[in-house]
Amino acid sequence: QVQLVESGGGLVQAGGSLKLSCAASGIIGKIISMSWYRQAPGKQRELVALEARDGTKMYSDFAKGRFAISRDNDNNKDLVYLQMNSLNPEDTAVYYCSTVALIGELATYWGQGTQVTVSS
Repeated sequence: QVQLVESGGGLVQAGGSLKLSCAASGIIGKIISMSWYRQAPGKQRELVALEARDGTKMYSDFAKGRFAISRDNDNNKDLVYLQMNSLNPEDTAVYYCSTVALIGELATYWGQGTQVTVSS
């Protein structure tokens, strides 16, 4: 069973930093890419950052220079992190971990999301 569990969200003042974590289980060795998305109230979900299996990373324009995605593994879990620096109120959103994995067929899996609130 595939499971993605995010942690690390919270309330931070503008200019501060947060590090989000996501532990993915049930898909060891089958991951094509891991990503972070976010969705602010009244807005569509948008890509924040992605790391492909070969280590290639890509960032949305608003994340470049401020956010960093990284991956690791621990026992039977794949881990993905999002280090967020120089946060501003516009970064307030629910942040979701996502993975594209090949388990019989190619599919996208999502975590439950973690709230990030940046106060001015």
